[in-house]
Amino acid sequence: MAGMYRPEPPNPTARRQRLVSILLGAFFAFQLLLFVAFRSAPPSKLASTAAATSSSVPEPPSRGTEDSGCRGGLVYVYDLPAVFNEDLLAMCDTLMPMYSVCPYLTNDGLGFPAEGTSLSTILPAELLGSWHSSDQFALEHIVHRRLLSHRCRTTDPARAAAFFVPFYAGLAVGRHLWSANATDADRDRDCVALLSWLHAQPYYKRSNGWDHFLALGRITWDFRRSPSGGWGGSFLAMPGVANVTRLVIEREPWDAMDVGIPYPTGFHPRTAADARAWQQHVTSVPRPRLFAFAGAPRSAIKGDFRALLLSDCQAAGAACGALDCAEGKCIKDNALVLELFMGARFCVQPRGDSFTRRSLFDCMVAGAVPVLFWRRTAYLQYHWYLPTEDGQEGEWSVFIDRDELRAGNVTVRGVLAAIPEARVRQMRERVVEMIPRLVYSAADKDGLGGGMKDAMDVMIDGMLRRVAEQRRNWRRT
Repeated sequence: MAGMYRPEPPNPTARRQRLVSILLGAFFAFQLLLFVAFRSAPPSKLASTAAATSSSVPEPPSRGTEDSGCRGGLVYVYDLPAVFNEDLLAMCDTLMPMYSVCPYLTNDGLGFPAEGTSLSTILPAELLGSWHSSDQFALEHIVHRRLLSHRCRTTDPARAAAFFVPFYAGLAVGRHLWSANATDADRDRDCVALLSWLHAQPYYKRSNGWDHFLALGRITWDFRRSPSGGWGGSFLAMPGVANVTRLVIEREPWDAMDVGIPYPTGFHPRTAADARAWQQHVTSVPRPRLFAFAGAPRSAIKGDFRALLLSDCQAAGAACGALDCAEGKCIKDNALVLELFMGARFCVQPRGDSFTRRSLFDCMVAGAVPVLFWRRTAYLQYHWYLPTEDGQEGEWSVFIDRDELRAGNVTVRGVLAAIPEARVRQMRERVVEMIPRLVYSAADKDGLGGGMKDAMDVMIDGMLRRVAEQRRNWRRT
């Protein structure tokens, strides 16, 4: 009997532990079933469920539709009240005191066609349709119209990764800049009203603006009036815009929310074939001059650097071509600037009324290598467009120390003539290669095609990358 199996006596504690284990297992199995069901539910059902359980709007999708080539996501364009954009266009005759901008805002902001203008005398006939007389401050209108037809646009905000606010702030503020009777309140009124409207939108509230962006058609300083008064509006100093990305033709290098994008030029290719044809044209055109300068001296400025460059150009004789842009001559006739730059291998680019100039992009579109004297003219401005990492700025530009030039220790001609011809050829090839990414095309929804990207495509790619980085931050806060 000693070897007989004897069952253990009943143990109430062990029985309760087994019961708890069974209940816990059933609970986790139920949670797993819920998770699988949630993952397999269609987006529309998920959206309605979220709306039923929370007052917040749906979270943005993690990526866009790959079949459209928008892997970074999609962009929603707000339909603003007309007072913030279309009504401003209707005031085109009075927006600038010097001239009417109406002709330059036609054709969705590209301006009037080159055919029949002085541009038609210097452009290949087959490329005339890709050129317009574009205004350097028409960026807001151009970006808005291109985004409305861009393949990465969505009309469903629930599908959007980024949100574009088509407020023509440059026109709104610009119309008061030269008015003797305009007050600070006049220059800020439209901006205050826009922010009031924007802050009421549910998708703005979701992120507090981190995934929203604007395009500004004037330099950043026109929106940064000092608290003590002075030039411009105070739009970018308003707390309500602090989290919104601003795509601007001249950025404040120490404000991370400013992103520099190119000034509009007159070249707006319709297809990749148009862009390649232009690249071939500027590569083959004769360039008898070593360098060129287009600009007007500032006689009221002590030690005017432009006057120094004009003097240096005159001293270089036939090696340099100069164009005096006084009284708006270069604005009224883009052909003068284009013809000058197409005849030179380099073009000097001093700072303008601010650190940047449209002329930088006119120069590069013409296939010439820019010569810079301030790092803030390009190197600290257009990171999405003009590479500067690891010394790459030396591939497409020349930098001359302006203090050395002022002191008479160097001349522009001397510096440029010392660059080996093979190196000049490499630099010009690099500039020509970059042209499509620096211009705003007149392409349709599918873009230029052939894998070629224009300035808008680069802008959207950069903005969607930026939003993805920002989203990780605002989700943690």
